[in-house]
Order: sequence, then structure tokens, then C-alpha cells
Amino acid sequence: MSGNDFVDYYELLQLNPNADTETIERIFRHLAKKFHPDNTQSADIERFEQIVEAHRMLINPEIRAGYDVRHQDYWNRKWGIASEAAERSAFGDDQLAREGLLSLLYVQRRRNMGSPGMGEIEMARLLHSPPELVEFHLWYLKAKGWVERLETGHVAITAPGVDQVEQSRLRLSPDHLIEAPSHASKDAGQSGDGNRDRDFLVQGGQGTPEQA
Repeated sequence: MSGNDFVDYYELLQLNPNADTETIERIFRHLAKKFHPDNTQSADIERFEQIVEAHRMLINPEIRAGYDVRHQDYWNRKWGIASEAAERSAFGDDQLAREGLLSLLYVQRRRNMGSPGMGEIEMARLLHSPPELVEFHLWYLKAKGWVERLETGHVAITAPGVDQVEQSRLRLSPDHLIEAPSHASKDAGQSGDGNRDRDFLVQGGQGTPEQA
């Protein structure tokens, strides 16, 4: 049972997970009567079937024990999501990761128009980011129209994506992967910095771009 189709039967029956058998039976009878198909005032066939399934799952001690393990795992993941959502600083890191992806794809297309795309695993390695997060960021960038999926299966930056990079004045840097260069360094480094930094990343990020 995956997180997407998991049903919290305790919540469905409005029960505490520590409820005893007598309480489960009492609540089940009340709800089953209320939503029974023969009840002309409050019949709800789908809800009734869920309640019957919840009763079957929770009234048998062995079946309930197995369900309780999945129930605890489900809520552990839910609490993890809530904890991550409360950690606002992580959102800033996500923005940097998306800018890093755009920068990589910008340099790739600029250097090789014949093969402008990159694979997700390659990008994840270059950005030192879990593939699952890269997948999330690519979904966002694709929805914005800044990247596209090529026939080869690789991902490439689009014209609006190029505009986004250039408007934000993003470029690759050896320590943080992307940065917004100052006006003083923009003209001096525009022609060669992108290529050197891209080579630096591919070679594994040792030393400085000049040393790579």
C-alpha cells in the first residue's frame, strides 16, 4: 500500500489509534447505520464501503497489527513533510539548485548546439544533488517553459530559459555552482568564464577554475 492510496481508517472512523475493540464496534455500528444504502436521509454507498473495510481491518488483532505498522510509517512520512515545510531555509536552497540546473543547461547548449541536452543523472552528479530533487526541479523548470525534453530523452534549455539566465546574470562558479557576477567583472569574464567553469565541474571540482 503506497502513500498515495493509503487510507487512514482511524481517521475515517474518528478513532484514536489506541481504541479498544469495544469502541471500534460501537463507532462502526453508528456510522454503518448512518451511511447504509437503505438510509433514505444520509445514505453514502462509497463511505459505507470504506467503513466496512475499516472495520474488517481493525477488528482482527493480527490484521490490525500489520495495518498499524503501515499507519505509523505513513504518519512518519507525513511528519517529515511537515518538518521540511517548516524549515524555510530549504526553499532558498531549492531556488539555487534550479538556477544551477539552468546554468548547466545554458552552458551545454551554448557550447554544443548539436547535442544541447543533458541527462538527469549527469546533472545530479554535477550539482551534488539527489536525483529525486533534480526531478522535482526539472518539473518546475519545464512547467515554466524554461527547459524541454528532447527526442533523445535528454533535457535542454529553451529560448525563454536562456532569457531567464541572462536576465538574472547567472553563471557557474567553482564553489557555489552559480553566482550573479558584479558589473565590474561581467564584461571581463563573460567570454571565457562559462567554459572554464563548465570544464571545472566536469573534471570534478578540484582546485580553482584556473588550476583545473
